[in-house]
Amino acid sequence: MVGKSTASMIIRETCVAIWDALHAAVMAQPHKEQWKEIADVFQKTCQFPNCAGAIDDKHIRIKKPVRSGSQYYNYKKYFSFVLFAMYDANYSFRYIDVGSYGSRSDSAVFAHSEFGKMLQDKALDLPDHTTLPGTTSPAMPFVFVADEAFALGENLMRPYSSRGLSLARQVFNYRLTRARRVVECAFGIIANKWRFLHTPIHLKLETAISAVKAACVLHNFVRARDGFNFDDSLSHSLQSHRPSVVRGHRQGAAVREQFTAYFMSPHGALPWQLEAI
Repeated sequence: MVGKSTASMIIRETCVAIWDALHAAVMAQPHKEQWKEIADVFQKTCQFPNCAGAIDDKHIRIKKPVRSGSQYYNYKKYFSFVLFAMYDANYSFRYIDVGSYGSRSDSAVFAHSEFGKMLQDKALDLPDHTTLPGTTSPAMPFVFVADEAFALGENLMRPYSSRGLSLARQVFNYRLTRARRVVECAFGIIANKWRFLHTPIHLKLETAISAVKAACVLHNFVRARDGFNFDDSLSHSLQSHRPSVVRGHRQGAAVREQFTAYFMSPHGALPWQLEAI
């Protein structure tokens, strides 16, 4: 019989080996042409042009880490660390940051992540601005879609506040939600395939983090070979962060208004969008 400490060591070493073997192959940072390919799929499947990905984070339940105080105790009143991720429209992880304190807000997790810093520093090798389908101006940036917990920016779109929205802004929120749905689908797939994510992880913190990272790269590995069944994504037990109040900036607001106008134009409107809001 294998002892508990030995089993834990085997699990961690195996998860680290899986991450090391697969990470570069199935989760490498996209380059400019790959960003364009990701955006093409978002446009085809979600009808949101110039979308390079969807971002969100989820709480991963754990037992209280030793000598951690309240750092991992979240607003839902359980212990967790955060899985922050960026996804493409094929429900695959393109970037993950695993292990932030459960007590941190979405915006803080994002700001401290390598992805957030690279987006801020314009270091993601995103394509140059381009016009939206059917238009000749203006040239628009490539963007990531997120919920209201993230700050609006030139390359980061979030919904309008739900109070007293005009018809056009309601349509924008609907169109953004269509693109963001890949987040829930991706989390649903990974949680239903790797069932340990449905319950608190009773492993040491470092081992639990390694297990989640291994599950993410295995998810991508299997996605590329296994196909996708929508029913797998309908439910999961992972909790989102509580939305926090964060400010955007004027450049991001101007980009959002341009998308809003486009979604109401003959070139950008969907036949059913008014019935859907």
